[in-house]
Amino acid sequence: MDMDLVVENKEGKVDFTAGGFNGLISFLNQSFSLLKWVFSTFLRAPKDLSNYGSWALITGATDGIGKAFADQVARRGLNLILIKVVAHDFSGSDASVTLESIKEAVKEVEVGVLINNVGVTYPKAMYLHEVEEEVVKGIIRVSLEGTTWVIRAVLAGMINGKRGAVVNVGSGASVVVPSHPLYTIYAATKAFACPFLF
Repeated sequence: MDMDLVVENKEGKVDFTAGGFNGLISFLNQSFSLLKWVFSTFLRAPKDLSNYGSWALITGATDGIGKAFADQVARRGLNLILIKVVAHDFSGSDASVTLESIKEAVKEVEVGVLINNVGVTYPKAMYLHEVEEEVVKGIIRVSLEGTTWVIRAVLAGMINGKRGAVVNVGSGASVVVPSHPLYTIYAATKAFACPFLF
Protein backbone atom coordinates (compact mmCIF):
# COMPACT_ATOMS: atom_id res chain seq x y z
CA MET A 1 0.00 0.00 0.00
CA ASP A 2 1.58 3.27 -1.12
CA MET A 3 1.09 6.41 0.91
CA ASP A 4 0.52 9.47 -1.29
CA LEU A 5 2.23 12.77 -0.59
CA VAL A 6 1.00 15.80 -2.46
CA VAL A 7 3.11 18.88 -3.14
CA GLU A 8 1.38 21.86 -4.70
CA ASN A 9 3.10 24.31 -6.99
CA LYS A 10 1.98 27.10 -9.34
CA GLU A 11 1.42 24.74 -12.27
CA GLY A 12 -0.77 22.34 -10.34
CA LYS A 13 -0.36 19.31 -8.19
CA VAL A 14 2.51 16.84 -8.33
CA ASP A 15 1.94 13.45 -6.70
CA PHE A 16 4.71 11.59 -4.93
CA THR A 17 4.47 8.10 -3.54
CA ALA A 18 6.40 7.06 -0.45
CA GLY A 19 8.76 5.10 -2.71
CA GLY A 20 9.48 8.19 -4.78
CA PHE A 21 10.09 10.19 -1.62
CA ASN A 22 12.53 7.53 -0.34
CA GLY A 23 14.28 7.61 -3.70
CA LEU A 24 14.64 11.37 -3.45
CA ILE A 25 16.08 11.09 0.06
CA SER A 26 18.52 8.40 -1.14
CA PHE A 27 19.57 10.55 -4.11
CA LEU A 28 20.13 13.57 -1.88
CA ASN A 29 22.13 11.47 0.58
CA GLN A 30 24.38 10.12 -2.21
CA SER A 31 24.76 13.61 -3.67
CA PHE A 32 25.79 14.98 -0.28
CA SER A 33 28.36 12.19 0.10
CA LEU A 34 29.79 12.98 -3.33
CA LEU A 35 29.99 16.70 -2.60
CA LYS A 36 31.64 16.00 0.75
CA TRP A 37 34.24 13.80 -0.99
CA VAL A 38 34.91 16.46 -3.66
CA PHE A 39 35.36 19.10 -0.97
CA SER A 40 37.67 17.02 1.22
CA THR A 41 39.70 15.75 -1.74
CA PHE A 42 40.06 18.86 -3.89
CA LEU A 43 38.98 22.00 -2.05
CA ARG A 44 39.87 21.67 1.61
CA ALA A 45 43.22 23.06 2.70
CA PRO A 46 45.71 20.30 3.57
CA LYS A 47 46.21 19.49 7.22
CA ASP A 48 49.37 20.62 8.95
CA LEU A 49 50.82 17.23 9.84
CA SER A 50 53.25 18.75 12.33
CA ASN A 51 50.23 19.36 14.60
CA TYR A 52 50.22 15.59 15.20
CA GLY A 53 53.91 15.32 16.06
CA SER A 54 57.30 15.71 14.43
CA TRP A 55 57.80 12.10 13.32
CA ALA A 56 55.98 9.81 10.90
CA LEU A 57 56.28 6.02 10.77
CA ILE A 58 55.52 4.61 7.33
CA THR A 59 55.32 0.89 6.63
CA GLY A 60 55.92 -0.37 3.11
CA ALA A 61 57.75 2.87 2.32
CA THR A 62 60.48 1.50 0.07
CA ASP A 63 58.38 1.27 -3.08
CA GLY A 64 55.18 2.38 -4.80
CA ILE A 65 52.46 4.09 -2.77
CA GLY A 66 54.50 3.94 0.45
CA LYS A 67 57.42 5.71 -1.20
CA ALA A 68 55.05 8.41 -2.48
CA PHE A 69 53.64 8.82 1.04
CA ALA A 70 57.19 9.14 2.39
CA ASP A 71 58.04 11.82 -0.19
CA GLN A 72 54.88 13.83 0.58
CA VAL A 73 55.25 13.57 4.36
CA ALA A 74 58.92 14.61 4.16
CA ARG A 75 57.95 17.62 2.01
CA ARG A 76 55.59 18.67 4.78
CA GLY A 77 58.50 18.79 7.21
CA LEU A 78 58.12 15.61 9.25
CA ASN A 79 60.99 13.32 10.14
CA LEU A 80 60.55 9.79 8.82
CA ILE A 81 60.94 6.33 10.26
CA LEU A 82 60.68 3.94 7.35
CA ILE A 83 60.07 0.28 7.93
CA LYS A 84 63.35 -0.45 6.13
CA VAL A 85 65.16 1.42 8.92
CA VAL A 86 63.34 -0.69 11.47
CA ALA A 87 64.54 -3.67 9.43
CA HIS A 88 61.69 -6.03 10.09
CA ASP A 89 60.03 -8.34 7.63
CA PHE A 90 56.33 -8.45 8.48
CA SER A 91 55.91 -11.88 6.94
CA GLY A 92 58.03 -13.47 9.70
CA SER A 93 56.33 -15.71 12.20
CA ASP A 94 56.91 -13.96 15.54
CA ALA A 95 54.59 -10.99 16.04
CA SER A 96 56.19 -10.04 19.35
CA VAL A 97 59.46 -9.36 17.49
CA THR A 98 57.55 -6.92 15.28
CA LEU A 99 56.12 -5.09 18.25
CA GLU A 100 59.40 -4.91 20.15
CA SER A 101 61.51 -3.82 17.16
CA ILE A 102 59.12 -1.00 16.33
CA LYS A 103 58.80 0.06 19.97
CA GLU A 104 62.60 0.21 20.09
CA ALA A 105 62.75 2.31 16.91
CA VAL A 106 60.22 4.86 18.19
CA LYS A 107 61.02 5.01 21.91
CA GLU A 108 63.07 8.21 21.66
CA VAL A 109 60.78 10.06 19.23
CA GLU A 110 57.21 11.29 19.20
CA VAL A 111 55.46 9.50 16.35
CA GLY A 112 52.54 11.70 15.40
CA VAL A 113 51.61 10.09 12.09
CA LEU A 114 51.48 6.39 11.31
CA ILE A 115 50.85 5.32 7.73
CA ASN A 116 50.20 1.59 7.49
CA ASN A 117 50.85 0.88 3.84
CA VAL A 118 52.57 -2.50 3.98
CA GLY A 119 50.97 -5.25 1.96
CA VAL A 120 51.66 -8.38 -0.06
CA THR A 121 49.61 -10.50 -2.40
CA TYR A 122 49.87 -13.64 -4.50
CA PRO A 123 52.53 -13.98 -7.19
CA LYS A 124 49.68 -14.25 -9.74
CA ALA A 125 45.89 -14.36 -9.80
CA MET A 126 44.68 -17.63 -8.23
CA TYR A 127 41.61 -19.11 -6.64
CA LEU A 128 41.86 -19.70 -2.90
CA HIS A 129 42.35 -23.45 -3.16
CA GLU A 130 45.33 -22.90 -5.49
CA VAL A 131 47.28 -20.60 -3.13
CA GLU A 132 50.04 -22.25 -1.12
CA GLU A 133 49.52 -22.31 2.65
CA GLU A 134 52.70 -20.33 3.36
CA VAL A 135 51.59 -17.56 0.99
CA VAL A 136 48.22 -17.35 2.76
CA LYS A 137 49.93 -17.21 6.16
CA GLY A 138 52.32 -14.51 4.94
CA ILE A 139 49.51 -12.30 3.64
CA ILE A 140 47.62 -12.65 6.92
CA ARG A 141 50.75 -11.88 8.96
CA VAL A 142 51.52 -8.77 6.96
CA SER A 143 48.08 -7.24 6.49
CA LEU A 144 46.37 -8.28 9.73
CA GLU A 145 49.02 -8.90 12.33
CA GLY A 146 51.54 -6.36 11.01
CA THR A 147 48.95 -3.58 10.87
CA THR A 148 47.68 -4.39 14.35
CA TRP A 149 51.11 -4.64 15.96
CA VAL A 150 52.43 -1.43 14.41
CA ILE A 151 49.39 0.50 15.64
CA ARG A 152 49.83 -1.03 19.08
CA ALA A 153 53.52 -0.06 19.11
CA VAL A 154 52.86 3.65 18.54
CA LEU A 155 49.41 4.10 20.04
CA ALA A 156 50.53 4.55 23.66
CA GLY A 157 52.77 7.46 22.65
CA MET A 158 49.94 9.08 20.72
CA ILE A 159 47.57 8.71 23.65
CA ASN A 160 50.14 10.10 26.11
CA GLY A 161 50.84 13.04 23.78
CA LYS A 162 47.09 13.53 23.23
CA ARG A 163 47.59 13.76 19.49
CA GLY A 164 48.31 11.57 16.51
CA ALA A 165 46.93 10.27 13.25
CA VAL A 166 46.74 6.74 11.87
CA VAL A 167 46.24 6.13 8.15
CA ASN A 168 45.54 2.55 7.10
CA VAL A 169 45.93 2.04 3.36
CA GLY A 170 43.43 -0.44 1.99
CA SER A 171 42.79 -1.58 -1.54
CA GLY A 172 40.15 -1.21 -4.20
CA ALA A 173 40.13 -5.01 -4.32
CA SER A 174 38.35 -4.96 -0.96
CA VAL A 175 35.89 -2.19 -1.81
CA VAL A 176 35.17 -2.14 -5.53
CA VAL A 177 35.08 -5.92 -5.94
CA PRO A 178 34.64 -7.08 -2.32
CA SER A 179 34.60 -10.76 -3.18
CA HIS A 180 37.43 -10.69 -5.69
CA PRO A 181 37.59 -14.42 -6.55
CA LEU A 182 41.20 -14.46 -7.72
CA TYR A 183 42.61 -12.48 -4.77
CA THR A 184 40.31 -13.58 -1.95
CA ILE A 185 42.80 -13.47 0.94
CA TYR A 186 44.39 -10.21 -0.20
CA ALA A 187 41.00 -8.50 -0.60
CA ALA A 188 39.77 -9.76 2.77
CA THR A 189 42.89 -8.66 4.66
CA LYS A 190 42.88 -5.23 3.04
CA ALA A 191 39.20 -4.87 3.98
CA PHE A 192 40.36 -5.31 7.59
CA ALA A 193 42.60 -2.26 7.33
CA CYS A 194 39.99 0.20 6.03
CA PRO A 195 37.52 0.38 8.94
CA PHE A 196 40.08 -0.54 11.62
CA LEU A 197 39.31 1.77 14.53
CA PHE A 198 40.58 1.81 18.06
